[in-house]
Amino acid sequence: MEYFDTLIVILQSTVRVSVPLILAALAGLYSERSGVFDIGLEGKMLAAAFAGGAAAAVFQSAYVGLGAAIVVSVGFSLVHAFASITQRGNQIVSGVAINFIAAGATVILGEAWFRQGGRTPPLGAGARFATVDLPFAAEVRDVPILGPIYSNLLSGHYVLTYVAFLMVPFTWWVLYRTRFGLRLRAVGENPGAVDTAGISVTWLRYRAVICCGILCGIAGAYLSLAMTAGFVKGMTAGKGFIALAALIFAKWKPVNVMFACLLFGFLDAMAIRMQGKPFPLIGEVPVQFMQALPYILTVILLAGFIGKAIPPRAGGIPYVKER
Repeated sequence: MEYFDTLIVILQSTVRVSVPLILAALAGLYSERSGVFDIGLEGKMLAAAFAGGAAAAVFQSAYVGLGAAIVVSVGFSLVHAFASITQRGNQIVSGVAINFIAAGATVILGEAWFRQGGRTPPLGAGARFATVDLPFAAEVRDVPILGPIYSNLLSGHYVLTYVAFLMVPFTWWVLYRTRFGLRLRAVGENPGAVDTAGISVTWLRYRAVICCGILCGIAGAYLSLAMTAGFVKGMTAGKGFIALAALIFAKWKPVNVMFACLLFGFLDAMAIRMQGKPFPLIGEVPVQFMQALPYILTVILLAGFIGKAIPPRAGGIPYVKER
């Protein structure tokens, strides 16, 4: 039972760590399926985390913080959309610019507003999301095997955790069972055909980028209002880039995105769990190696172990309407 309990703890940590990755990867899925590459996921998550933490600290409400995070993230998305869709600028350069702006602005504004070294004030119980216990979680806790799975693994997570996992089937349904999803996939493959059908390519891509902003806002709010009690400088710690890697690893498919993010989350959870502990036949592994393990796997997988990942054909190419 000791090994089983350890496994449950690791899986619980896996779920907790995977949530921002799932939300950010799904955000990139909407944008890139429409033909707009978005390397600025990291910056939008960071800006949203700061906005959520700052608003929650001022208004003492987690939901006000969530709203602020979404608004700021959508604002950054619209900037990216204006630069890359309307002005037909380089999408990679625009995304990198957003990352740099968010990294600098969050620290400057945090220091100017709160005078705590770029942090936001610690959030109390009412200003952050609390965990949710599913029905009968306490009653079945002592039941062998099933009790810990239900009470500790499935129950006891934040509201945004359940939102993230529900977004996976919802995104699948949107992409493959709705008119909007059909048009979204078409505009990423052949925008000329979509334009010929009388559908605005610009407006469709703007809506996809707005969806991306909403999900990045929720991901950022999760970091500052659920995982931690406030904003900390650089708290995204490369999660936006790992989400991009997971998106490519999953070949731009929603269900695959979830499993890819869970894989990266599992490695991250293992790295946290095994720090300072000896491995069989190897002994103690340096902490730095364990921290780098998720990133090492990212490089290995993307080096060719997943087969050829083919992005949308019109991805990264500004659309010019034929006269």
